[in-house]
Amino acid sequence: MREGVFDLQFAILPKKIAIFPLSGVLLLPRGRLPLNIFEPRYMAMTLDALGNRRILGMVQPRLRIGIGKHEGESMGSAQVYQHGCAGRIVSFNETEDGRLLITLLGLCRFRILRELKLAEGGYRQVEVDYHSFHADMEEEPVGVPVVDRKRLLACLRPYCAQHHITLNWKVLDTLSEPALITAVAMLCPFDTREKQALLEIYTVEERGKLLISLIEMSLLEEGKGGIA
Repeated sequence: MREGVFDLQFAILPKKIAIFPLSGVLLLPRGRLPLNIFEPRYMAMTLDALGNRRILGMVQPRLRIGIGKHEGESMGSAQVYQHGCAGRIVSFNETEDGRLLITLLGLCRFRILRELKLAEGGYRQVEVDYHSFHADMEEEPVGVPVVDRKRLLACLRPYCAQHHITLNWKVLDTLSEPALITAVAMLCPFDTREKQALLEIYTVEERGKLLISLIEMSLLEEGKGGIA
């Protein structure tokens, strides 16, 4: 990842981070995720992060099969997937009704080694390892095809119509292929396990292939036909 005045180097990514368990929400390296913070423990988490490198970890809770919820557990206490993505707060606004509006920039994926005791503000903290995902912070490939762009856009148009998603297609056309894959993967309303698969798959090329497969399968399931 290109270094800027606010960027962190891989070697100094914090080994202890706060986590924000949020079902169906995906943060990927270089992706931007807007969040609306209002629950007291996550307000405390955000304010603490602003004073300490501005790093948060996004993770997904594990849903109970056949139940559809966490058996009485809140998102903040449910068992979570082992892999998530660390993000840096790059914008921050207070609202008049007492909420915080932030944007996270995805930095690097991680594996949770162990959960630590709750922070004083009541939010969860974990010890993490980033080393399997060192490439997340390297420069993205330039001018090297990493996805069948034409096929991706061809299936994305009916998918967006199917799910009533409005996109700025002119902006999508300007994105590099890695940026396009990241934006589409974060935007599409896949289920929790599909989102997790997109997170954990190792390379951008593999993520692009999986992304196309998920979109095409959704179209087939809805009787819209696949892409040849």
